[in-house]
Amino acid sequence: MRKADPAPGRASARQRGGQQRPVQFLALKITVFVVLCLLPFLGLLRLAMAGHPSVLAVYALMSLLTVGLYWHDKRQAQGQGQRTPEKLLHGAEVLGGWPGALIAQQLFRHKTRKVSYQLVFWLIVALHQAFWFDQVIFAGQHLGLTF
Repeated sequence: MRKADPAPGRASARQRGGQQRPVQFLALKITVFVVLCLLPFLGLLRLAMAGHPSVLAVYALMSLLTVGLYWHDKRQAQGQGQRTPEKLLHGAEVLGGWPGALIAQQLFRHKTRKVSYQLVFWLIVALHQAFWFDQVIFAGQHLGLTF
């Protein structure tokens, strides 16, 4: 099965000699990433100071794993090979890999246009934000999840 031609006036990466366009709105995307990571970072810092430094390692390792999963899925999509199930990608995001997923989506231009995927992804990010908001502001008392 042949992939569809790009939209009129838009050359594919192959037609441009394999070069990818630069990421659009890079400054805005970096700002959004930093803002989204601020609350989890403060929460992780609080937990590390309370004697739970391993939670920070979990986020870092899951983000690295998630970037790898996105990279593999993108390569498989280009070569029409065995794809990574979306449930696995979302599972990695839920377990703390959402920052890596956000970077990978932009870096590999992967899973950014599929609305159903993005809906679940942003729900996962919102759940993490709510959890860390509770941890940082209310010390975990509102959700009943304290460390």
